[in-house]
Amino acid sequence: MAISDNLVYPAGGLKPLSSDPLRSHQVHALQPPADIWERIRRGFAMPELDSDVVRERELWYSSRPDYIARMTERGNKYLFYIVEELERRNMPSELALLPFIESAFNPQAVSSAKAAGMWQFMPATGRTFALKQNLFRDDRRDVIESTRAALDYLQKLYGMFGDWHLALAAYNWGEGSVQRAISKAQKLGHGTSYPELNMPMETRLYVPKLQAVKNIVTNPDAFLVTLPAISNHPYFQSVEIRRDIDVTLAAKLAEVSIEDFKALNPSINKPVLLASGSSQILLPWDNAERFQANLEAYTGGRLASWTAWIAPTTLKSADAATRVGMTEAELRAVNNIPARMLIRAGSTLLIRRSASINADVATHIADNGQLSLAPEVVLRKTTVKAGKKDSVTTLAKRYAVSPDALAGWNKVSPTASFKSGQAVVLYLPGKVSSGKKVRGKSSAVASRKRAQKPIRTAKK
Repeated sequence: MAISDNLVYPAGGLKPLSSDPLRSHQVHALQPPADIWERIRRGFAMPELDSDVVRERELWYSSRPDYIARMTERGNKYLFYIVEELERRNMPSELALLPFIESAFNPQAVSSAKAAGMWQFMPATGRTFALKQNLFRDDRRDVIESTRAALDYLQKLYGMFGDWHLALAAYNWGEGSVQRAISKAQKLGHGTSYPELNMPMETRLYVPKLQAVKNIVTNPDAFLVTLPAISNHPYFQSVEIRRDIDVTLAAKLAEVSIEDFKALNPSINKPVLLASGSSQILLPWDNAERFQANLEAYTGGRLASWTAWIAPTTLKSADAATRVGMTEAELRAVNNIPARMLIRAGSTLLIRRSASINADVATHIADNGQLSLAPEVVLRKTTVKAGKKDSVTTLAKRYAVSPDALAGWNKVSPTASFKSGQAVVLYLPGKVSSGKKVRGKSSAVASRKRAQKPIRTAKK
């Protein structure tokens, strides 16, 4: 091989190599973590937050051992799955502790702002992340679906802000609110880190709460806290259902209590599981095979005693109950219908399944069934005095009632006129809602006064 004449040689003498400090790299342990707490500790990856607020929250939690015991007992069922999902996504394991802050690991928790589930999704945010919310289920409470949505949302927020503390603030306060706080701080020449932003008190406490729980999990002995043993093993597994089945029967076939069944399947709103709407259920790890075997051997008749019915027209609950062969009390109880409410046309109701119905609930109903209600209108009898030249026609127009109805109430002809001062019977509507009294004669007088006043147009 010929040697090129264009070789370039380094100029000057030899120079010593620069020394770089040795860097430590994470080494995976040969033994798996003994329990889920150790597994969580190994995955901590968020920056530490050290403040007086964190120490105050540490004291608050550590001085309430009963509260910690209840939280961790509930979290026992869900922690393994959440940690698995975080590791699969390469996300910090601190996030597995977030449901402690959001809901105390209660999947049935509902806030005053209507956020629901252990990850506390608002209805609109839940829909944004594909969480079904209908008559039969609320996936904001579903263990698998809500965890998927929460981690999707947190990943999105981290991508927006590039900082886990700001991502958590946005999860609590809203991404728009955090972005506006950052923009305002930048205009004022202030810092934009989590501790420096001007935020509501709830959001200012949010990350310190998580840090406090993290510190307790890191070293429970230092806080005189005993964490319950939670094995590093799946608590539950999913089982497919192919037919509609009553919740009580599913729990019986799985050989678990109804309380434990609902704790793993908290999204179910009704006493029946719909195969087309919730094709899988969660069962304790050792009970899944028992359920399958007991289901195959079941000879007790139909699996589901409930089905769905679409109201063909707007109905009172008593009339709807008569049509479907149920008592009004049972129909209202199973569908959560308050007193004095009308069932609007097109609403989906859960009803008793007759012996002649063999088909399961269709997918489009299971996925989209909604119950729409309206206040029932009650007519109240009142009496007014006719004025000069008043007739059935003029009074009917004034009080917005049918002339034929008004004539019938007073046993006169629809073309009749009244004498001045004559008592005229009217039945005027008053909207009724649960817990509120119907207005009587005073409302009729007010209606008459409003009817007699000229209509004014608003100034522009």
